[in-house]
Amino acid sequence: MAVVSKHVPVPELVAVKRALLSVSDKTGLVDFAKALAGRGVELISTGGTRAALQEAGLDVLDVSDVTGFPEIMDGRVKTLHPGVHGGLLAIRDDAEHAKAMKQHAIAGIDLLCVNLYPFEETVAKGADYATGVENIDIGGPAMTRAGAKNHAYVTVVSDPSDYASVVEALQANGGSIPLNLRKTLAQKAFARTAAYDAAVSNWLASEIGAETTDYRAIGGKLAEVMRYGENPHQSAGFYVTGERRAGVATARQLQGKTLSYNNINDTDAAFELVSEFDPARTKAVAIIKHANPCGVAEGASLTEAYRKALLCDPVSAFGGIVALNDTLDAEAAEEIVKTFTEVIIAPDVSDEAATLIAAKKNLRLLVTGGVADPRAPGLAVKTVAGGLLVQSRDNGVVDDLDLRVVTKRAPSEREMADLRFAFRVAKHVKSNAIVYAKDGATVGVGAGQMSRIDSARIAARKAQDAAEAANLAEPLTKDCVVASDAFFPFADGLLSAAEAGATAVIQPGGSMRDDEVIKAADEAGLAMVFTGMRHFRH
Repeated sequence: MAVVSKHVPVPELVAVKRALLSVSDKTGLVDFAKALAGRGVELISTGGTRAALQEAGLDVLDVSDVTGFPEIMDGRVKTLHPGVHGGLLAIRDDAEHAKAMKQHAIAGIDLLCVNLYPFEETVAKGADYATGVENIDIGGPAMTRAGAKNHAYVTVVSDPSDYASVVEALQANGGSIPLNLRKTLAQKAFARTAAYDAAVSNWLASEIGAETTDYRAIGGKLAEVMRYGENPHQSAGFYVTGERRAGVATARQLQGKTLSYNNINDTDAAFELVSEFDPARTKAVAIIKHANPCGVAEGASLTEAYRKALLCDPVSAFGGIVALNDTLDAEAAEEIVKTFTEVIIAPDVSDEAATLIAAKKNLRLLVTGGVADPRAPGLAVKTVAGGLLVQSRDNGVVDDLDLRVVTKRAPSEREMADLRFAFRVAKHVKSNAIVYAKDGATVGVGAGQMSRIDSARIAARKAQDAAEAANLAEPLTKDCVVASDAFFPFADGLLSAAEAGATAVIQPGGSMRDDEVIKAADEAGLAMVFTGMRHFRH
């Protein structure tokens, strides 16, 4: 049999006779409280929660009647009192605890219903510093942790979604809650306070400009239990952090099957890439497979952009993800559904386009309400054995960089436009990344190779394959430009790009052999610009 501290046996069932309710989110509160009161449970509450329950006709004891002390300091201090915490933490079957309860007139609290001040929502809306601080809950987490620690005797309800299961358990067990449910709710309660504290600490870190902190907490709320992870033998869940960034985590899914782990990963990559293109300047489309672009293009319309993007690698696009930077219209939708596609994600969708997509029952359609800001700060997190790698989001944008021409020949106006385009895309291609581009579209992409020259060769071969599929006389890489996410360590990679047809190059620079590479570019008649910023993506 399980035991509490001091070897006191844990009861299997605990009757709920007294409940404290103090919530910010009042969804379902009245019905839950009525279910408790209907079983004869005494209700205790605070402030706005008590007012809502009284308005519903329920008898509710004010927490100040329990503590013998009024709420003070604008409500900052109301439940931080032995009358509350003693009732939550007391081991009921321990003689010394029982003696202390009697001596200090502390009655047990069998059920605690608390959800916290809406800190995450408040700061996500851009609240100022003082408002953010005032929305940091203290009493709520303190009570939640106290009750969760003492789950041997206390049921802690930290989420309105659990009201129904608690009521069902009370009905099934004659007004008592079984141990397994108390344990489950305790685990959830600790996870909730941990995620809450993570949100607060990360917000404070951003407010004080702390790029690295002695401790880093990451937390999230389960949005979806997945059938499996990257592979069928792996379990997986999708957790959202509360960051209000336009994308897959905040999008509305209008139709189609539930997104898989790989769908979410690829859809995020697709929408982050297409968000590099300001919809006020141009329409843009990205087609993604395995988190890398099969094709990216901009155009006067989404349809034009999609056709140009598809031309880059129509074979790999089969079963891919399509992201758009503007409202999906019927013309573009009609073109996209000609190729089997797993997910379409866009800021919005017209009624006509939604109707066309609806004919493809399994095609997922997501709308985000806007594009992501590529310049916005944020955190990127990756797990390693025994730890987390945490870095700031790569929010470098090519338009903000001081591009430096390093060759004798400067890029033409057309070449410079394509160089900027190609470097935008290279930021979102797995390293080593090589991107060939022409007329605002990718014409060859080499991703994730151990050698940069291999990426250049693969991208060129992809362009040849695409030309054959489209019955073109020559690859689209003829008279294209090329972008590299990092510097060319040797001239061979650059010369390989030139052999593929590139006439201009954009790269970060910074190699020990920059002079050698620049000389090779001059001898080949290439124009080359340095960005001074690398975009490794592992």
